[in-house]
Amino acid sequence: MFDNFHGNLGVVSTLERMIVQSRIPQTLLLAGREGVGKATLARRFAASLLGGAGQFERDDLSLEHNLAILAEREKWASEKRVDDPLLFASHSDFVTFAPDGPLRQISIQQMRLLKERAQFKPLRGAHRVFLIDRIDRANEQAANSLLKTLEEPPEHLIVFMTAENPYDLLPTIRSRSVPFQLAPLAPDQMAAFLRTRALNDSPRRLALAQGSPGLAVSLDLEAYDKRRASMLALLEAASRRTPFSAWVKHGESIAASKTEKLDFYLKLLYGLLEDMLALSVGAPREELRNSDVAPRLEALSAAVSFDWIRRASARVDELAALVRRNIQKGIALDALVLDLRRPAR
Repeated sequence: MFDNFHGNLGVVSTLERMIVQSRIPQTLLLAGREGVGKATLARRFAASLLGGAGQFERDDLSLEHNLAILAEREKWASEKRVDDPLLFASHSDFVTFAPDGPLRQISIQQMRLLKERAQFKPLRGAHRVFLIDRIDRANEQAANSLLKTLEEPPEHLIVFMTAENPYDLLPTIRSRSVPFQLAPLAPDQMAAFLRTRALNDSPRRLALAQGSPGLAVSLDLEAYDKRRASMLALLEAASRRTPFSAWVKHGESIAASKTEKLDFYLKLLYGLLEDMLALSVGAPREELRNSDVAPRLEALSAAVSFDWIRRASARVDELAALVRRNIQKGIALDALVLDLRRPAR
């Protein structure tokens, strides 16, 4: 029923049974790391339930034309986005609400539009399916607005939500959802997936994706390497292996760029810190996510303690939580370096 969906066969079979038995919850929450297939699975479910599979795939947010729409909307004035909330609807009975604007958030205007459109009857069949992709990017106002729809949904409505961490959601939203946790794919499953795609540098994509097929496909290796060079410079300055001045040119370049988001760098930092931690407990180079820069990571790992890595991870967590408040990325990264250069209290 869900053709060419890789991994998480237990979740897939459960969803298939729901359709076959006509026992479908009205709110479903798909949780799991970025790129593991949450939104893809929701679209495949909708296609199986409603028919017209090709139309649903046009709403894949990783497609070039949809990325162009998201990038263009970032340039809009906030008032214009308020007047024209973002949605994708290539099929008459399937609507996707996606994070919008420079901060990539789910807005209260989108959730009000969802509430309005939820009342419309299906044009075909018995159901309408709404997908809220990255509901964990909703602010409190938007989440509370959605809650009103989830409390008393119309009989024809099925709502899928996706989130990396379901515990970032309001408990009241979680309690009204049937949760499914999507696990990262095993190496053999990832290898099988990559064999279906003509991608360059497949072994490296396999290592960097860490079980997320969507990430393996969408990864821009040239951009990744450029960002990683900056984050390695940050860690070397933060660990006192190099002076603060060695980091400054990287920080200035990041701050000057209007297209580079702090999110990109924080995710990279998590991966580098994870590799440093693995090396500190004796993991072999070939098991690292960034094995091609293993010598620099080994030097970093030898220069810091476990407590330093723990403190660095906690500080990156703090920055990740502040991203939605539109903090200045250059200043934030400078402060991170300076904080980690100080001796632990």
